[in-house]
Amino acid sequence: MEKEQKSFIKRCFDLAKLGAGSVSPNPMVGAVLVHDGRIIGEGFHQRYGGAHAEVNAVASVLPIDRALLPYSTLYVSLEPCCIFGKTPPCTNLILQEKIPKVVISCLDLSPEVRGRGVDILRAQGVEVVSGILEAEGQALAATRNIAVTQERPYIVLKMAVTSNGFFAPLDGKQFWITQAISKRLVHRWRMEADAILVGTATALIDDPQLDNRHYFGKSPLRIVLDRDLKLPPHLKVLSDGHPTLVVTEQFSPEGGNSAVQYLQLNFDSSFWPILMAKLWKEYKLGVVLVEGGAKVLEGLIAQNLWDEARVFIGKTNLPGGIPAPTLPSPVQQSIRFGVDRLNVYKNDK
Repeated sequence: MEKEQKSFIKRCFDLAKLGAGSVSPNPMVGAVLVHDGRIIGEGFHQRYGGAHAEVNAVASVLPIDRALLPYSTLYVSLEPCCIFGKTPPCTNLILQEKIPKVVISCLDLSPEVRGRGVDILRAQGVEVVSGILEAEGQALAATRNIAVTQERPYIVLKMAVTSNGFFAPLDGKQFWITQAISKRLVHRWRMEADAILVGTATALIDDPQLDNRHYFGKSPLRIVLDRDLKLPPHLKVLSDGHPTLVVTEQFSPEGGNSAVQYLQLNFDSSFWPILMAKLWKEYKLGVVLVEGGAKVLEGLIAQNLWDEARVFIGKTNLPGGIPAPTLPSPVQQSIRFGVDRLNVYKNDK
């Protein structure tokens, strides 16, 4: 039984990941309906504001199998919701369809849900099994759970480091460390994020587009730090007509590009926590990908304000340069990616 439960929960995980980049700030969720070992329906949360995974799974059941719902088991990667949001509660649907058993991986940590969905179902006679591949389920729901428990986005640090540990040349010139295929993976990460953030120096030196050009899907909101509003207006992030949020200490300039918004903040010791809180509360950004530069990354690391770091180790080296920021956590996963190596860190706090 446990092996079968794990197998169907893994299928839920695979389905959930199909919603990457489209559902934030909601969590990625997958659901599978099973009768007598046979999948009769499955679905995932496809877009923010749209039907939840459980709804799509029920809707996918063929007419010939509809009569099997009261004798089936619903597998879900995350606890079914029990509140009215943009859609009705999924607990209501489960009770309405008389589904007798629900198997979940982990609880939804949203304060208004957190175990209540399970309690409601059990109070109505539904058998609920929880904790199946719980660690994997929590990892899948981490972006949502960080946002609702800490009231800030899930923060991903991305950097490339030479084989001898340097982040960039001392002269500040642009220097490519990784191969082209690694760049394509970074663009996938951009698609999956709600926003991408860089500092003033990165914007000046690289004049980056900060969009998704090498993968399918959307581009993220661009966030640029410009304390003194010294970035020239011809830079791509300020002139190409795509949305950009400039964070500055100065008053917002009048006129200019309507696609560029300004957020005025003091660049003091509380800058990072206040900025991240605003990005969640006011802009509803669930995942922020931070691409540099070194001072930006070091500032977030120093305040322990990061959740995941993805570090490419390139084959190239420099005789000298700016040392790469040091992460306080051990490598959790190391993947050979062509001639590059990708090290993934998690901040377990």
